[in-house]
Amino acid sequence: LQYWSYDGQVHQGQLVVHRAIEGQVKSIFQEMFDQKIPIAKMVTISVYSWDDEASMQDNNCSAYNYRNIAGTDELSFHALGLAIDIDPRINPYIEGDSVQPRGAVYDPSVPGTLTRDSVLVQIFKKHGFDWGGDWMAERGYVDYQHFSFLHWSVDG
Repeated sequence: LQYWSYDGQVHQGQLVVHRAIEGQVKSIFQEMFDQKIPIAKMVTISVYSWDDEASMQDNNCSAYNYRNIAGTDELSFHALGLAIDIDPRINPYIEGDSVQPRGAVYDPSVPGTLTRDSVLVQIFKKHGFDWGGDWMAERGYVDYQHFSFLHWSVDG
């Protein structure tokens, strides 16, 4: 996928997703590209030896990573190729005093920080993705970086 980065240049990146959502993901990133919505970087999680924390610390946009939801025995939507994280250093996971990645700060005044009104959030939602920034009321935490495709089933 081609994407704009914060350096104002076009870069080539790679996301691994389930084939069932390949079309939606290509459409999302084409819209982002057309509107020059930047992201920090996009390399596969294998570059970080499958270490989610290392990828997040590097502010990497990632998708497939065979892992459990942190602190559980449940597979993450990332393990199914049905989730994408965007710029985690500025769009962290927050639960109480716990923030991931370590040292990240959520500050909506910083360019690229996702909010309910962000064009990028609206693009993902238009294509059937749920945004982790909406989760506080139902789950007690927020995951600003996270988008999950929830309309997929085993039957396709």
